[in-house]
Amino acid sequence: MPITTCVFDAYGTLFDVAAAAREAAREPAFAAIAETWPQLAEHWRLKQLQYSWLRAVTGAHDDFWQVTQEGLDWSLEKMGVADEPALRERLLALYWELQAFAEVPAMLRALKDGGLNTAILSNGSPAMLDGAVQSAGISDLLDVSLSVESVGVFKPHASVYDLVGAHYSCAKGEVLFVSSNGWDAAAATGYGFTTAWVNRGGDPVDRLPWKPAHQLRDLSGIPALAGL
Repeated sequence: MPITTCVFDAYGTLFDVAAAAREAAREPAFAAIAETWPQLAEHWRLKQLQYSWLRAVTGAHDDFWQVTQEGLDWSLEKMGVADEPALRERLLALYWELQAFAEVPAMLRALKDGGLNTAILSNGSPAMLDGAVQSAGISDLLDVSLSVESVGVFKPHASVYDLVGAHYSCAKGEVLFVSSNGWDAAAATGYGFTTAWVNRGGDPVDRLPWKPAHQLRDLSGIPALAGL
């Protein structure tokens, strides 16, 4: 079945989640993380994801901004800088202005020029996603940002992936789902989407019942996978 719809995870896939810590570390006021920002960024992202999974399985849903703050607070304590409120405030502010990866605009433009639907499907709240899309200047290249807030549970719950068909009235086989999270791409494979895992770090494949259909090192190859 031809691909008609390309759907992207947001954080880590279109938007560089390490950018907030990297940018803060360049500012003289935050010299405390000048050398350790990569570890801080890694801890923050991992805890953000872990908390989303735990909330999903326990039914204790809250929006992704709350989870993002809680993940940061754990990470700041882990790194020994929990007593720097200005650093916390700056990191959270920068999270609303995450940079898109360099290849994103041209990739999305190629999809739109090829007549395909383009969307975000994300754990992010609507306000967070709007802020990231506007900051990256890619609003004209996306049809819609679909947020888990409309179903009240985080990925990889099947009801999240249901949002794509509900919006576009398309078959699962028409969807190319793209994520930088191997577990997300794997779950979407199990759901019935064609999937691409953007494995920028060269990580091993997750040991799950399903595997991503494709692996890429960046997003530049997505138009070809979509048949363009």
